[in-house]
Amino acid sequence: MTGGGPRHFERLRQTLFGRRYWSKYRFTAGNEVQLFLSGEVFFTSLIERVDAAEKDVVLETYIFCNDDAGQAVSAALLRAADRGVRVRVITDGIGTARLPLFNDWPARGVEHRIYNPHLFGRFGFSRTHRKLAVVDDTAAWCGGINIVDDYENDGVRLPFRRWDFAVELKGPVVADVREAFETQWHRIRFGHRPVESLQPDFALKDDTTPGAPGHGRNRGADLRGAGEPVVAFVARDNLINRRAIEKAYLTAIGQARSEVLLANPYFMPGRKLRRALTFAARRGVDVKLIIGRKEFAALDYAVPFLYRSLLKAGVKIAEYEKTMLHGKVAVVDANWGTVGSSNLDALSLMLNNEANVVLVQDPQIGALREAILKAFDEALRIDLAHYEARPTGERLLNWLAYNTYRVVMKLLTVGGYD
Repeated sequence: MTGGGPRHFERLRQTLFGRRYWSKYRFTAGNEVQLFLSGEVFFTSLIERVDAAEKDVVLETYIFCNDDAGQAVSAALLRAADRGVRVRVITDGIGTARLPLFNDWPARGVEHRIYNPHLFGRFGFSRTHRKLAVVDDTAAWCGGINIVDDYENDGVRLPFRRWDFAVELKGPVVADVREAFETQWHRIRFGHRPVESLQPDFALKDDTTPGAPGHGRNRGADLRGAGEPVVAFVARDNLINRRAIEKAYLTAIGQARSEVLLANPYFMPGRKLRRALTFAARRGVDVKLIIGRKEFAALDYAVPFLYRSLLKAGVKIAEYEKTMLHGKVAVVDANWGTVGSSNLDALSLMLNNEANVVLVQDPQIGALREAILKAFDEALRIDLAHYEARPTGERLLNWLAYNTYRVVMKLLTVGGYD
């Protein structure tokens, strides 16, 4: 009998249920999307909606800070609870400290749960790195913006606003964001559901009526078409959507014809994603990659090890040092875009709970594209000749940092990271 383990389970569930029906996300039409390029406008939008809430507010975040932004959001949550609105908040056990402002929440009616309170908990090493909110099932938010002031980073004042993004959503996609929160809320209290309950809803497979609740579920969106705008909420976890976000990137890059723009603070993807970028560049696609710097020294040394193969294939790489680059965004062929919480590293792609929104043919993609291109122009371009001329000591340090990272991540992901 075949042994157990993550790889065996992956093969088993594909055999039983098939690839097509397992990743539970969908593309829906009829949504309204508003792109936010900073925390300030995101917080304004969120607080206005919370102050108008009549029934229900939910919020999930990796970081909730006791700064001006955090206090303003907390005050809005308390005001909502005081008038009888049900308010629930999920924070991460490592990303968020035990803040004094949390002490007021229980007495005022704000329900608070902590995901994996310890470094290694009942959910292993995983964190909830998602940034989500829903108000009255009419508006939802998703992106990379934590509940933290735009200019603050671990007590250090940033020279410019943190480079980050979020989207406000209205329409059918709101239900998908809400479902993800409810699943997480239940998971924290009761743990993972039995495997038997994880079987996909096969009733969805025949629902192809445009505008129907299940329309487009598990279907990729063709970048080459000129159809109506569609939106998908893509959440990854360690149970049924383990590769959902990575696959969304791979599908879009694989279809790219003219341009791939990608910005990410922690760029340490596995071989599949790196290969997709190099193949795109070799077939003539203009691939631009913006990488954040100066947050984690170990990554600053490890990431450049990956530059050589990318540069030789024609990928254009720039390192962004104007301020803290925290946005996890991409645009392909000016008609596919993603905004979310997922870094392109082993932790986000293989361990953490993450959430991205994928936009196809949406008007907001243009503004996202302009923001990425502007950041690329402001960043330090990496030249292949200069890169190849690095001192031997620096080359060895890059090699050591990358391979140390790779070994550690292979251990944490039980061999899943490649």
